[in-house]
Amino acid sequence: MVGLRGRVLIVAGSDSGGGAGIQADIKTATALGAYAATAITALTAQDTTGVHGIHAVPAEFVARQMRVVLADIGADYIKTGMLHDAAIITAVADVIEREGAGIPLVVDPVIVAKGGAALLDPAASQALKARLILRADVITPNVPEAEFLTGMTIATLADMRDVAAMLLTLGPRAVLLKGGHLRGDKVRDVLATEDGMVVFRAPRIDTRDTHGTGCTLASAIAVGLAQGLGLRDAVRRARRYVRRAIRTAPGLGRGHGPLNHAHTVRRFDGRGQSCKPEP
Repeated sequence: MVGLRGRVLIVAGSDSGGGAGIQADIKTATALGAYAATAITALTAQDTTGVHGIHAVPAEFVARQMRVVLADIGADYIKTGMLHDAAIITAVADVIEREGAGIPLVVDPVIVAKGGAALLDPAASQALKARLILRADVITPNVPEAEFLTGMTIATLADMRDVAAMLLTLGPRAVLLKGGHLRGDKVRDVLATEDGMVVFRAPRIDTRDTHGTGCTLASAIAVGLAQGLGLRDAVRRARRYVRRAIRTAPGLGRGHGPLNHAHTVRRFDGRGQSCKPEP
Protein backbone atom coordinates (compact mmCIF):
# COMPACT_ATOMS: atom_id res chain seq x y z
CA MET A 1 0.00 0.00 0.00
CA VAL A 2 1.68 3.17 -1.19
CA GLY A 3 1.81 5.64 1.69
CA LEU A 4 -0.24 3.42 4.00
CA ARG A 5 0.79 0.92 6.67
CA GLY A 6 -1.61 -1.48 8.30
CA ARG A 7 -5.05 -2.76 7.31
CA VAL A 8 -7.78 -2.53 9.95
CA LEU A 9 -11.26 -4.00 9.48
CA ILE A 10 -13.61 -1.97 11.70
CA VAL A 11 -16.93 -3.52 12.70
CA ALA A 12 -19.11 -0.84 14.26
CA GLY A 13 -22.12 1.43 13.99
CA SER A 14 -22.51 4.60 11.96
CA ASP A 15 -22.81 8.02 13.63
CA SER A 16 -24.71 10.43 11.38
CA GLY A 17 -23.09 13.34 13.23
CA GLY A 18 -19.64 12.12 12.21
CA GLY A 19 -18.05 12.34 15.64
CA ALA A 20 -18.04 8.72 16.78
CA GLY A 21 -18.54 5.22 15.38
CA ILE A 22 -17.44 4.23 11.90
CA GLN A 23 -16.87 7.84 10.90
CA ALA A 24 -14.43 8.46 13.76
CA ASP A 25 -12.76 5.11 13.11
CA ILE A 26 -12.10 5.82 9.43
CA LYS A 27 -10.81 9.33 10.15
CA THR A 28 -8.47 7.98 12.84
CA ALA A 29 -7.04 5.23 10.66
CA THR A 30 -6.52 7.63 7.78
CA ALA A 31 -4.87 10.29 9.93
CA LEU A 32 -2.47 7.73 11.36
CA GLY A 33 -1.52 6.37 7.95
CA ALA A 34 -3.44 3.08 7.88
CA TYR A 35 -6.14 1.62 5.62
CA ALA A 36 -9.64 1.25 7.08
CA ALA A 37 -12.21 -1.22 5.78
CA THR A 38 -15.61 -1.45 7.46
CA ALA A 39 -18.59 -3.60 8.30
CA ILE A 40 -21.47 -1.44 9.54
CA THR A 41 -23.60 -2.98 12.28
CA ALA A 42 -26.21 -0.27 12.79
CA LEU A 43 -27.27 3.14 11.55
CA THR A 44 -27.86 5.81 14.17
CA ALA A 45 -29.62 9.15 13.87
CA GLN A 46 -27.18 10.96 16.10
CA ASP A 47 -25.79 14.40 16.79
CA THR A 48 -23.83 16.04 19.58
CA THR A 49 -26.90 16.12 21.85
CA GLY A 50 -27.63 12.39 21.74
CA VAL A 51 -28.85 9.35 19.85
CA HIS A 52 -32.29 9.91 18.33
CA GLY A 53 -32.78 6.54 16.66
CA ILE A 54 -31.08 3.22 15.90
CA HIS A 55 -31.65 1.00 12.87
CA ALA A 56 -29.84 -2.33 13.15
CA VAL A 57 -28.28 -3.96 10.09
CA PRO A 58 -29.33 -7.61 9.69
CA ALA A 59 -26.74 -9.89 11.27
CA GLU A 60 -26.16 -11.91 8.12
CA PHE A 61 -25.43 -8.76 6.13
CA VAL A 62 -22.92 -7.63 8.76
CA ALA A 63 -21.24 -11.01 8.35
CA ARG A 64 -21.29 -10.66 4.55
CA GLN A 65 -19.54 -7.28 4.73
CA MET A 66 -16.80 -8.85 6.83
CA ARG A 67 -16.40 -11.95 4.68
CA VAL A 68 -15.97 -10.12 1.38
CA VAL A 69 -13.42 -7.71 2.87
CA LEU A 70 -11.38 -10.48 4.49
CA ALA A 71 -11.45 -12.59 1.31
CA ASP A 72 -10.24 -9.76 -0.92
CA ILE A 73 -8.41 -7.02 1.00
CA GLY A 74 -7.58 -8.89 4.19
CA ALA A 75 -6.80 -7.32 7.55
CA ASP A 76 -3.88 -7.05 9.93
CA TYR A 77 -6.23 -6.24 12.81
CA ILE A 78 -9.97 -6.30 13.44
CA LYS A 79 -11.57 -3.69 15.71
CA THR A 80 -15.14 -3.94 16.97
CA GLY A 81 -17.24 -1.11 18.35
CA MET A 82 -21.03 -0.86 18.57
CA LEU A 83 -22.49 -4.33 17.95
CA HIS A 84 -26.04 -3.63 19.16
CA ASP A 85 -27.41 -7.12 19.89
CA ALA A 86 -26.60 -10.80 20.44
CA ALA A 87 -27.39 -11.84 16.87
CA ILE A 88 -24.83 -9.40 15.45
CA ILE A 89 -22.24 -10.39 18.07
CA THR A 90 -22.72 -14.05 17.18
CA ALA A 91 -22.45 -13.36 13.45
CA VAL A 92 -19.31 -11.27 13.90
CA ALA A 93 -17.69 -13.89 16.13
CA ASP A 94 -18.52 -16.66 13.66
CA VAL A 95 -16.81 -14.80 10.81
CA ILE A 96 -13.76 -14.05 12.93
CA GLU A 97 -13.44 -17.69 13.92
CA ARG A 98 -13.92 -19.07 10.40
CA GLU A 99 -12.49 -16.45 8.03
CA GLY A 100 -10.43 -14.34 10.41
CA ALA A 101 -8.68 -16.96 12.48
CA GLY A 102 -5.28 -15.65 13.50
CA ILE A 103 -6.16 -11.99 12.93
CA PRO A 104 -5.74 -10.09 16.24
CA LEU A 105 -8.78 -8.36 17.68
CA VAL A 106 -9.36 -5.09 19.57
CA VAL A 107 -12.77 -4.97 21.27
CA ASP A 108 -14.22 -1.64 22.33
CA PRO A 109 -17.26 -2.80 24.38
CA VAL A 110 -19.59 0.03 23.36
CA ILE A 111 -22.57 -0.13 25.71
CA VAL A 112 -23.85 3.41 26.33
CA ALA A 113 -23.50 6.56 24.22
CA LYS A 114 -22.02 9.78 25.62
CA GLY A 115 -25.52 11.19 26.10
CA GLY A 116 -26.74 8.10 27.96
CA ALA A 117 -28.57 6.16 25.21
CA ALA A 118 -28.14 2.37 25.31
CA LEU A 119 -26.16 1.08 22.33
CA LEU A 120 -26.07 -2.58 23.40
CA ASP A 121 -29.06 -4.74 24.23
CA PRO A 122 -28.55 -5.72 27.91
CA ALA A 123 -29.35 -9.31 26.99
CA ALA A 124 -26.31 -9.34 24.69
CA SER A 125 -23.70 -8.88 27.41
CA GLN A 126 -23.09 -12.60 27.87
CA ALA A 127 -22.60 -13.10 24.13
CA LEU A 128 -20.11 -10.21 24.12
CA LYS A 129 -18.11 -11.81 26.93
CA ALA A 130 -18.23 -15.37 25.62
CA ARG A 131 -17.74 -14.79 21.92
CA LEU A 132 -15.52 -11.68 21.58
CA ILE A 133 -13.97 -10.52 24.85
CA LEU A 134 -12.81 -14.08 25.48
CA ARG A 135 -10.66 -14.08 22.33
CA ALA A 136 -9.66 -10.40 22.23
CA ASP A 137 -6.07 -9.25 22.22
CA VAL A 138 -7.10 -5.93 23.77
CA ILE A 139 -10.35 -4.61 25.25
CA THR A 140 -10.83 -0.90 25.94
CA PRO A 141 -13.73 -0.34 28.38
CA ASN A 142 -14.39 2.95 30.11
CA VAL A 143 -15.50 2.99 33.77
CA PRO A 144 -19.26 2.48 33.17
CA GLU A 145 -18.57 -0.29 30.66
CA ALA A 146 -16.17 -2.04 33.03
CA GLU A 147 -18.72 -1.81 35.84
CA PHE A 148 -21.39 -3.26 33.53
CA LEU A 149 -19.16 -6.16 32.50
CA THR A 150 -18.02 -7.08 36.02
CA GLY A 151 -20.77 -5.89 38.34
CA MET A 152 -18.10 -4.08 40.37
CA THR A 153 -18.04 -0.41 41.38
CA ILE A 154 -15.16 1.88 40.41
CA ALA A 155 -14.44 5.04 42.38
CA THR A 156 -10.66 5.08 42.81
CA LEU A 157 -7.45 4.09 41.07
CA ALA A 158 -7.27 1.06 43.35
CA ASP A 159 -10.75 0.05 42.13
CA MET A 160 -9.57 0.43 38.54
CA ARG A 161 -6.67 -1.93 39.19
CA ASP A 162 -8.98 -4.50 40.79
CA VAL A 163 -11.53 -4.34 37.98
CA ALA A 164 -8.83 -4.48 35.29
CA ALA A 165 -7.51 -7.64 36.92
CA MET A 166 -11.05 -9.05 37.00
CA LEU A 167 -11.54 -8.26 33.32
CA LEU A 168 -8.35 -10.17 32.47
CA THR A 169 -9.99 -13.29 33.89
CA LEU A 170 -12.61 -13.03 31.12
CA GLY A 171 -9.93 -14.02 28.63
CA PRO A 172 -8.44 -11.00 26.82
CA ARG A 173 -4.67 -10.70 26.61
CA ALA A 174 -4.77 -7.05 27.66
CA VAL A 175 -7.21 -4.58 29.21
CA LEU A 176 -7.01 -0.81 28.86
CA LEU A 177 -9.43 0.53 31.48
CA LYS A 178 -10.06 4.21 30.77
CA GLY A 179 -10.59 6.47 33.76
CA GLY A 180 -11.97 9.61 32.17
CA HIS A 181 -15.33 9.23 33.94
CA LEU A 182 -13.74 9.50 37.38
CA ARG A 183 -13.37 12.91 38.98
CA GLY A 184 -10.05 14.65 39.43
CA ASP A 185 -7.58 16.97 37.76
CA LYS A 186 -5.78 14.03 36.16
CA VAL A 187 -7.11 11.31 33.89
CA ARG A 188 -5.66 7.87 34.60
CA ASP A 189 -5.89 4.83 32.34
CA VAL A 190 -4.82 1.38 33.53
CA LEU A 191 -3.22 -1.06 31.09
CA ALA A 192 -3.31 -4.60 32.48
CA THR A 193 -1.62 -7.69 31.04
CA GLU A 194 -0.38 -10.94 32.53
CA ASP A 195 2.98 -9.17 32.99
CA GLY A 196 1.50 -6.52 35.30
CA MET A 197 -0.11 -3.10 35.15
CA VAL A 198 0.91 0.30 33.84
CA VAL A 199 -0.91 3.52 34.76
CA PHE A 200 -0.97 6.30 32.16
CA ARG A 201 -1.60 9.76 33.61
CA ALA A 202 -2.36 13.10 31.98
CA PRO A 203 -3.92 16.42 33.03
CA ARG A 204 -7.66 16.57 32.42
CA ILE A 205 -8.69 18.84 29.53
CA ASP A 206 -11.66 21.02 30.53
CA THR A 207 -13.94 20.77 27.50
CA ARG A 208 -17.30 19.52 26.32
CA ASP A 209 -15.80 18.32 23.03
CA THR A 210 -15.29 14.64 23.87
CA HIS A 211 -17.75 12.88 21.58
CA GLY A 212 -16.15 9.80 20.06
CA THR A 213 -13.08 9.65 22.29
CA GLY A 214 -13.58 5.95 23.06
CA CYS A 215 -14.05 4.92 19.43
CA THR A 216 -11.08 7.05 18.42
CA LEU A 217 -8.75 5.68 21.09
CA ALA A 218 -9.58 2.04 20.35
CA SER A 219 -9.12 2.53 16.62
CA ALA A 220 -5.84 4.38 17.15
CA ILE A 221 -4.59 1.46 19.25
CA ALA A 222 -5.65 -1.06 16.61
CA VAL A 223 -3.87 0.99 13.94
CA GLY A 224 -0.68 1.18 15.99
CA LEU A 225 -0.68 -2.56 16.56
CA ALA A 226 -1.41 -3.20 12.88
CA GLN A 227 1.60 -1.03 12.04
CA GLY A 228 3.88 -3.11 14.25
CA LEU A 229 4.04 -1.02 17.42
CA GLY A 230 4.25 -2.82 20.74
CA LEU A 231 1.19 -2.61 22.97
CA ARG A 232 2.50 0.11 25.31
CA ASP A 233 3.78 2.22 22.43
CA ALA A 234 0.48 1.81 20.57
CA VAL A 235 -1.41 2.98 23.66
CA ARG A 236 0.96 5.90 24.21
CA ARG A 237 0.62 7.12 20.63
CA ALA A 238 -3.14 6.64 20.67
CA ARG A 239 -3.51 8.66 23.87
CA ARG A 240 -1.38 11.48 22.44
CA TYR A 241 -3.46 11.46 19.27
CA VAL A 242 -6.75 11.65 21.18
CA ARG A 243 -5.56 14.38 23.53
CA ARG A 244 -4.42 16.58 20.67
CA ALA A 245 -7.69 15.88 18.84
CA ILE A 246 -9.56 17.10 21.92
CA ARG A 247 -7.41 20.21 22.32
CA THR A 248 -7.92 21.23 18.68
CA ALA A 249 -11.61 20.25 18.48
CA PRO A 250 -13.64 22.43 16.08
CA GLY A 251 -16.34 23.32 18.62
CA LEU A 252 -19.30 22.04 16.62
CA GLY A 253 -22.80 21.36 17.90
CA ARG A 254 -24.79 22.16 21.02
CA GLY A 255 -23.78 19.12 23.08
CA HIS A 256 -20.70 16.93 23.34
CA GLY A 257 -18.76 18.15 20.31
CA PRO A 258 -16.61 16.02 17.97
CA LEU A 259 -12.83 15.85 17.97
CA ASN A 260 -10.42 17.14 15.37
CA HIS A 261 -9.36 13.82 13.86
CA ALA A 262 -7.39 15.55 11.10
CA HIS A 263 -4.82 17.23 13.30
CA THR A 264 -2.02 14.90 12.18
CA VAL A 265 -2.82 15.14 8.47
CA ARG A 266 -0.20 16.99 6.46
CA ARG A 267 -1.33 19.85 4.25
CA PHE A 268 -0.20 19.97 0.64
CA ASP A 269 0.44 22.96 -1.54
CA GLY A 270 -0.66 23.24 -5.15
CA ARG A 271 2.45 21.46 -6.40
CA GLY A 272 1.85 18.44 -4.18
CA GLN A 273 4.70 19.32 -1.83
CA SER A 274 4.28 18.36 1.80
CA CYS A 275 3.94 21.28 4.21
CA LYS A 276 4.33 21.10 7.97
CA PRO A 277 1.63 19.24 9.93
CA GLU A 278 -1.50 20.97 11.18
CA PRO A 279 -1.04 22.35 14.72
